[in-house]
Amino acid sequence: MNTHTIPAFGLGTFRLKGQVVIDSVKNGLELGYRLIDTAQIYGNEAEVGQAIVESGVARSELFLTTKIWTDSYAADKLVPSLKGSLAKLRTDQVDLTLIHWPAPGNPVPLNEFMGALADAKAQGLTKQIGVSNFNIDLTKQAIDAVGADQIATNQIELHPYLQNGKVAAFAASQGIRITSYMTLAYGKVLKDPVIEAIATARGATTAQVVLAWALQLGYAVIPSSTKRVNLAGNLKAQQLVLGADEMAQIAALERNERLVSPEGLAPAWD
Repeated sequence: MNTHTIPAFGLGTFRLKGQVVIDSVKNGLELGYRLIDTAQIYGNEAEVGQAIVESGVARSELFLTTKIWTDSYAADKLVPSLKGSLAKLRTDQVDLTLIHWPAPGNPVPLNEFMGALADAKAQGLTKQIGVSNFNIDLTKQAIDAVGADQIATNQIELHPYLQNGKVAAFAASQGIRITSYMTLAYGKVLKDPVIEAIATARGATTAQVVLAWALQLGYAVIPSSTKRVNLAGNLKAQQLVLGADEMAQIAALERNERLVSPEGLAPAWD
């Protein structure tokens, strides 16, 4: 049985660099965010670490996620690369470490990098492990390598225009939590008339409606923002409960509109 727990609401740091990410993380922590999501390829782990230290929030109160980049998947590289991330983040352990992309054609076999990730957990460098951007077939291979009970989450692009139902259903069947990234679809869904109508009726922001939708489906969300007012507003999505009719209206927005699928990194999507 998978007994992993991941906070439902976190702060993403994708595309945020330098002082911008420092300010975003510090503002987020002041407002009450306790999950911070970063990655080696974001090039901001050191700044995230700095922001956490300067925030004064105890490390024990935080849930910190990072992701291993494709050039460190080999068994002799993964653990050292994670140790490098820990140094930048100014901590001796992260709460969750993910394989960032399956990277078809990568010379390192899946069972090797999943084994190395499990080894990092065994060494106490990370409390939990998981994957990101995996399709069903690759998730099955990861399960074969380390066991479903070892995979805390599959972090995938998921928003009203790309609801990833097959992957989400398979993950649920294995007790693996889905973490939705790009939940607001780069802001595209915030201008959707259906979302706008629900937001108006509820006296909420469109972002709150979309985030509440994802939370009610059982997904973890990690929206990012550089504006304190938006960071604060997003948090309030946790108090918004949508009705079955509103959830159905948002479900009907599915149009398989994928925004992120980099060549050489992305799998054959379900």
